[in-house]
Amino acid sequence: MSDVQEKKIMLKVENIVKNFASGAETLHILKGINFEIEQGTTAAISGQSGSGKSTLLNIIGGLDKTDEGSVFVGADKEKINIISLSEKEISVYRSKKVGFIFQFHYLLKDFTALENIMLPAFIAGIKKKDAIDTARALLCDVKLEDRANHFPSQLSGGERQRVAVARSMVNNPELILADEPTGNLDPQNSEIVSDLLYESAQRRGKTLIVVTHDKRVALKASIRFFLENGRLIDEQCNDPLNDEQLSGDQF
Repeated sequence: MSDVQEKKIMLKVENIVKNFASGAETLHILKGINFEIEQGTTAAISGQSGSGKSTLLNIIGGLDKTDEGSVFVGADKEKINIISLSEKEISVYRSKKVGFIFQFHYLLKDFTALENIMLPAFIAGIKKKDAIDTARALLCDVKLEDRANHFPSQLSGGERQRVAVARSMVNNPELILADEPTGNLDPQNSEIVSDLLYESAQRRGKTLIVVTHDKRVALKASIRFFLENGRLIDEQCNDPLNDEQLSGDQF
């Protein structure tokens, strides 16, 4: 028997097409996107502003609909095509299968750091003690255990985003989707938050997809894609990560 453990595909995107109507014109944002990501893999998607990175991430997360194509999430028998789900089913999918991190932290100002992390667990019906234990463990992951009882106004921008990272994992989702998670941070805090995000995802065996303009954040991922003219380029195969490609606003 082989000692090599077979990798499982966690996400498979097939022929995703997305168009937007703009007056009399139709904008073809995504033109048949195809890729797959193994369970526990970290991936980054980069590209120019307006290239459709966030749209693609929102489709994977069930926040936006596609005009064509399929999105399969889950390994083996648990795999589902989220495009075929009802509104009720997609809501359950977002709550239990996916953790979201956005450019803005969206913490509730009247809740402490610990309570903000626990909130998705309460909504999902997890017992209070279990939610507290998990939230405290996640605070340790992002090195904020001494900030558990602090309110967002008492936290720095970087600390707030670290709380958002912890909150994304409280329901033990299979997939973490991060849309410009360091976009509002200075370089020092961007480095701290991105390191903690990747480390926490890998430690917990999560599949992570990060949309980012920051080349330093993208380079931390084990696989990288570049979205251009509605098409997704595998950067490992095409090797566009030279200094010229990384410069300017392409990320």
